[in-house]
Amino acid sequence: MPKKTNFRIDGMQCIRCQAIHPLMDYFEGCPACMEAGAPASVAPHYTAWPSSLDFDTIGDWLAYPEPSGLGEGNTPLSNLPRLAAALSISALCTKNEFANPTGSHKDRMGRIVVQRALDIGAKTIAVASSGNAGVSMAAYAARSGLECVVVTTPDISPNWRRAIEMHGARIVATENSDDRWALIAQHARTGNWYPATNYTIPPVGSNPFGVDAYRAIALELHLQLQAVPPTDIIVPTARGDLLWGIAKGYRDLRDSGLARSIPKIHAVEPCPRISGALAGHGMVGTFPGDTDMVSIDGNTVTQQSLHALEIAKGSPVAVDGDDVATDQAVLAKEGLYLERSSVATLTGLRKLISAKKIASNARVVLIATSHGYKEHARFLDRLKPLSRQVSASR
Repeated sequence: MPKKTNFRIDGMQCIRCQAIHPLMDYFEGCPACMEAGAPASVAPHYTAWPSSLDFDTIGDWLAYPEPSGLGEGNTPLSNLPRLAAALSISALCTKNEFANPTGSHKDRMGRIVVQRALDIGAKTIAVASSGNAGVSMAAYAARSGLECVVVTTPDISPNWRRAIEMHGARIVATENSDDRWALIAQHARTGNWYPATNYTIPPVGSNPFGVDAYRAIALELHLQLQAVPPTDIIVPTARGDLLWGIAKGYRDLRDSGLARSIPKIHAVEPCPRISGALAGHGMVGTFPGDTDMVSIDGNTVTQQSLHALEIAKGSPVAVDGDDVATDQAVLAKEGLYLERSSVATLTGLRKLISAKKIASNARVVLIATSHGYKEHARFLDRLKPLSRQVSASR
């Protein structure tokens, strides 16, 4: 049965100019800002908040309240006291988004995008992805009886590809990442595909209903750490969907009166894209770089990333791939095998502490977006050969 939007939503609000548009899909962001040459995403505009919050009623705060049945959300925390002591901060933990059904935070977006597609009668969901988003959308589309097209590139990890195909989605490979967006744009504008991810250049972020779902992470952290709230949260960032969602969730909690303040929320990236934009190099330019952190790869910046940092008084931090590789082993020794894009949060934390942007009394949460089992096979050439044990038995 088709789902219906939260009755508290009366339209879609531009995150830049604050204009409220009718309740529709704006895949290319705010029409006025796009025309003005300053592309910006929109977000559901809530007229009120529920009077209370607990784990059973988080859905009442979201664009589509009903859960999917797959069991996304309410992800656990892992405390890291030894690392906290080594870093000379008060507390450190990870928010384990890899505990979601397909192993990443993208399941939160997948649930809501599918419900929105059902609501408006769409038949085929499309996603530009080389990994987590493709697997998630394939799974949630299959669960709901919708078709799914994953537009990717030929170097997609075999692990991700197999999962996508097992869920029954169709894979289309384009020569490069920009071609993925062009293909989705063509089919989205004709109404053939309902897009889950961004397809515009410059980008405005993913499907605004899907991005709104990431607010639930803030709601859960508020409940999980209510006795001793975090002072800082570090988020792996590409185009800022997750960053914006968490910052917006905390702002909503503050505006509702349930939270007194917003923790600082920092963006970690593989090259200085956001800091370049903040330094005056422009929002619509490109910031080239090469990285093994595929989940936060890309060469563009969005308004939602900058606005999230403004809301949460956070800082951008760029990290080196070799340092991240070292920290991957550090976290593995703590029992957490994470993909490098998630590990980057620990490396970013070190740099933020060194730059005195995170204090010694800080209570820090690292957003662990996905585990390391999905990483591309190209990392295998860095593994040491296994030693052979000769059996003593004859």
